[in-house]
Amino acid sequence: MAKAKKTETGKIKVTLVKSTIAVLPQHKKIVEALGLKKINSSKILEETPSNLGMISKVGYLLKVEKI
Repeated sequence: MAKAKKTETGKIKVTLVKSTIAVLPQHKKIVEALGLKKINSSKILEETPSNLGMISKVGYLLKVEKI
């Protein structure tokens, strides 16, 4: 069995800058899954394909910074 390669993933800081009041229910769930609750709340996340996919879906609500 082949060993999986460990790739170095970067870190990104995600900040919620717009309210989730008038957005689709699916987008509200994505914001919650990212760990963001209130406006201006931030989380530092790994730069994985799943996180990047979620961020691209709700990018209009977020500010993303590379760390």
